[in-house]
Amino acid sequence: MGREDPRFLVVGHLNKAHGTKGELFVWPLTDHPAGVYAPGVILHVGDREGRDPDPDLPPLRVAQVRPFRRGYLVSFDGIGDRTQAELFTGRYLLREIEELEPLAEGELHYHQILGLRVVTLEGREVGEVTEVYELRPADLLEVSDGKRQVLVPFLESLVVRVDLESGVVIIDPPEGLLDL
Repeated sequence: MGREDPRFLVVGHLNKAHGTKGELFVWPLTDHPAGVYAPGVILHVGDREGRDPDPDLPPLRVAQVRPFRRGYLVSFDGIGDRTQAELFTGRYLLREIEELEPLAEGELHYHQILGLRVVTLEGREVGEVTEVYELRPADLLEVSDGKRQVLVPFLESLVVRVDLESGVVIIDPPEGLLDL
């Protein structure tokens, strides 16, 4: 396929400073938050696009974590007050991919399916995966053939197989889904 796996993946968003002691409210963006938001874990602050670590900011070491609403209040070594914490708000947190929890059998990272060809069980070419939207109740694959885009729910009932080796996603769409 010719695509390189990224070295870092987004694991959270630094939503806002909390209190006066440098804590930050973090939205976790990972399936394994307990392994990411733990004392001693090293995280990187993303650049403005959130894809790579910001070269002007040092990595952050998690000092303390406590659950708060639907996220965490996190203290990092070296961030001791609200003013310092506010410098990091709005940024994404990244973690080196090798340090993430290993994937279980059948699991994959969404970046792995970007660019894959999408075909139906009957062999009809639908297009290429151009984006993955993480939504509820189902994540969506945006598939484009260059002229139009369709959204395919990433559900076991529709996505028959993801074959990373051959670079193909095989779908079994209900009648009418590809005509929208």
